[in-house]
Amino acid sequence: MKTFQLKSNAALVTGSSKGIGLAIALGLREAGARVVFHGNSKRSDEVPNGVDYLKADLLQADAPQKLFRAAIKAQPKLDLLVCNAGSFFDVPFLEMKSDLWDKTLQLNVKSSYFLIQEFARYLVAQKREGAVVIISSTNGFQAEADSTAYDTSKGALVMLTKSLALSLADYGIRVNGVAPGLIRTPLTERWLDARADLKAHYEKKIALGRIGVAEDCAGAVAFLCSKAASYVTGQIITVDGGLTTGQIGKM
Repeated sequence: MKTFQLKSNAALVTGSSKGIGLAIALGLREAGARVVFHGNSKRSDEVPNGVDYLKADLLQADAPQKLFRAAIKAQPKLDLLVCNAGSFFDVPFLEMKSDLWDKTLQLNVKSSYFLIQEFARYLVAQKREGAVVIISSTNGFQAEADSTAYDTSKGALVMLTKSLALSLADYGIRVNGVAPGLIRTPLTERWLDARADLKAHYEKKIALGRIGVAEDCAGAVAFLCSKAASYVTGQIITVDGGLTTGQIGKM
């Protein structure tokens, strides 16, 4: 279907130097979009040659504004934004300090909020439509032990998706979300590889019988960015292989 093509679009994908963000950026590029990649360090070998790559530390208060200005300089016709950048800094709740809490909320929520604001202002000023996809997590729906700040931040992104969908609808800007479940990334593979028993447990709990890979998230994002989703806004697509569908899993 031509409605799934993104040949006339340009996208910024935050946190796209590795993991889920990289897979999403590559997927949008495969669908035809001109993609601006982003990371908080130098370009990795996995980022294709010849594409725009921007370095920005989104823990800095003014980073969203600076990143967006650089992105539209690279791609003035930018009309797609994927807010994927985020990380996990939790310690057990009784040990949590305000600096770790602030770090989590700054990176996972605040930076996305104000980056989307810059994006929306730009499109509204040009009287152009666009789409935003916010990457949250199944942790936004179901809590995990010793993940209080992360869970809170991902829950905030779920509601941010719905709230911004209403706030930006009159401007023709759609806002949707993708909530990945357990996906093998540089962040998760360290404990997955170290705990064969835990890996086996999740494989039984996940209906499709396997732990996800980053590429599993790319199709949902491409769909939400495309004209095929032109009547979809304020929705969260859960990409978890059925992890959150059943209560017990396979015995």
